[in-house]
Amino acid sequence: MRERPILFSSPMVRALLAGNKTQTRRAVQMTHRTPGLAACLAPPVGALRPRVAAELCPYGQPGDQLWVREAFARIDGQSRPWIETDYKATYKHGDRLGDSLGIRKKWTPSIHMPRHASRITLEITGVRVERLQDISEADAIAEGVRQMRDGSGCWVGSDGPGSLVTPWLTARDAYADLWDQINGQGAWAANPWVWVVEFNHQRSADGH
Repeated sequence: MRERPILFSSPMVRALLAGNKTQTRRAVQMTHRTPGLAACLAPPVGALRPRVAAELCPYGQPGDQLWVREAFARIDGQSRPWIETDYKATYKHGDRLGDSLGIRKKWTPSIHMPRHASRITLEITGVRVERLQDISEADAIAEGVRQMRDGSGCWVGSDGPGSLVTPWLTARDAYADLWDQINGQGAWAANPWVWVVEFNHQRSADGH
């Protein structure tokens, strides 16, 4: 069993903590370190070669663990001595810590989170390679998009602070919108190869 870090945005961390996210998709990066990967995914691609490519997944294989990196802040230990690390995802309005003084705090980007500050550990249950637009409705739901609470049956991809959300008729459309929000306009239309990593939520620092 190997352990690796993985970055998640604050909305996706909230989906993880709620138990609504059990998959993540990450664009495949062709590098000089993975020459066999480009060969596996070069056209024409049959059913076998994506399965072979999955063995090269940089995030690991079933049974491996991922510890989640997210935006965080160190607490000075004076105003709230019972806590050492706070997490941006805890607050939908993440520009200020949620204490009674409303003190603004600079959040440290997720890439800089050390292992001991991570509160979420995931265990990989499956890995595959596919085109982004091959995602199914069920898979989009497993990615953590949520249904609106107004009874409309529409879906939204993000619950970011202070931002308007666009309702979509399907979870898949909501995920397409979320992908473009994260990766830039036109990223969904580009239909890249993606790693599909499925996982179970093993633990969080608060015991959930």
